[in-house]
Amino acid sequence: MFAAAETRYALGMAHPLSSIIAQLKREPSRTGSIIITVFGDAIVPRGGSVWLGTLLEFFKTLDIDSGVVRTAMSRLAADGWLTREKVGRNSFYRLADKGRETFEAATRHIYDPPPSDWTGRFELLLISNGDDRDAAREALKNAGFGSPLPGVWVAPSGVPVPQEAEGAIRLEVSAEDDAGRRLLSASWPLDRTADAYLKFIKMFEPLRGRIGRGGNLSDSDAFTARILLIHYYRRVVLRDPLLPGALLPANWPGRAARELTGEIYRALLGPSEQWLDGHAISERGALPPARNVLERRFRN
Repeated sequence: MFAAAETRYALGMAHPLSSIIAQLKREPSRTGSIIITVFGDAIVPRGGSVWLGTLLEFFKTLDIDSGVVRTAMSRLAADGWLTREKVGRNSFYRLADKGRETFEAATRHIYDPPPSDWTGRFELLLISNGDDRDAAREALKNAGFGSPLPGVWVAPSGVPVPQEAEGAIRLEVSAEDDAGRRLLSASWPLDRTADAYLKFIKMFEPLRGRIGRGGNLSDSDAFTARILLIHYYRRVVLRDPLLPGALLPANWPGRAARELTGEIYRALLGPSEQWLDGHAISERGALPPARNVLERRFRN
């Protein structure tokens, strides 16, 4: 199946998209992660529920077999991330309440502008060895906290503390200039994050070039490109603590990656939403129009 898709793109429909899909096929399967991206980026702003058939149609563009998608959906439902409603022989899915706070925090982390102010202070959390330590660690990592020492977590003051870590001992410390940079380097693997941003930019720069030259994508290709753009950007940015600019190198690639993502996203938004208009349905019929939140994404 994938060979057919490669041939279609190689004929000139969307070569940059072909190379991104080829990269996706070389990686371990991330079907469940892509499903969550589809819901968070496209379905939640349009009511939150979608027919399984809509998802299967989308995954055909990635040459991911329907059986693989159904298995991933079942696992996400079994793990409490999705709920299913049957209407006749059709299944409709929406995000479950599990992890709602984590999901909303991730949404802000991806689309909202990074913090512009810096007080010179850090939030310091001390985590005990209780039974819920693993859950607290994962939630803190997803919220952008770094860990310079076992049991110690840190973030710029003002970063919300996730519910799973509410029992932690909380302190606020001052660490400006060199002290702040030393704490930063001990808490976050910024070199790895920078490398990941550079790889992301290299992967998606040809797509930006294609769009900039007036290379129009079909509605289907625009939706596919939009989901893959957010899928790959999300994988990097959710590991980026979005530190204040005063603590980052002048050439920090996260800035260029966000600019590229926003530019491509805005170009794809119209045609990708048209694909949803024509192909996506919920148990109540066509999806409602997207909330204005889409227009605010990636605005500085």
